[in-house]
Amino acid sequence: MTTKERKILVAVDEGEESTYALSWCLKNVVAENSKDTLVLLYVKPPQVVYTALDGSGYLFSPDIIATMDNYRNQVAESVMEKAKKLCKDLQDVKVETRVEQGDPRDVICSAAEKMGVDMVVLGSHGYGLIKRAFLGSVSNHCAQNAKCPVLIVKKPKTSAAATST
Repeated sequence: MTTKERKILVAVDEGEESTYALSWCLKNVVAENSKDTLVLLYVKPPQVVYTALDGSGYLFSPDIIATMDNYRNQVAESVMEKAKKLCKDLQDVKVETRVEQGDPRDVICSAAEKMGVDMVVLGSHGYGLIKRAFLGSVSNHCAQNAKCPVLIVKKPKTSAAATST
């Protein structure tokens, strides 16, 4: 019996939630020796356009802007290295990495459609209704707008937090 080769997109970022979602995906979704393709996607925040003089009167020199861009690139590289380490023991599973820039909600949905993935896996920050209303929920947006199944993995609350009440 042959199994279909799947392409699974896992969105990763600096948070523990996405690391947990990737680990969970590796244990529960990706099948060893399946020839699945795992696409690790990191979305850098949109580049802020700075005027020479911002509203507070501070001047942003080209050096400062270059330093901020360099830092964002270092963060992306660090996140991808951490994610790739989690995937290092996979057998016959191809791991691809992509770094995009923009609003994560739109970039993830767009990348999933362009690449024709079979599934998107996301971590959930577990924001409540109020925070989600103000900050927006990447996982909720993707669940509503992606053209493929979306698996949202919620990190369990730690036992230390549960016992301290």
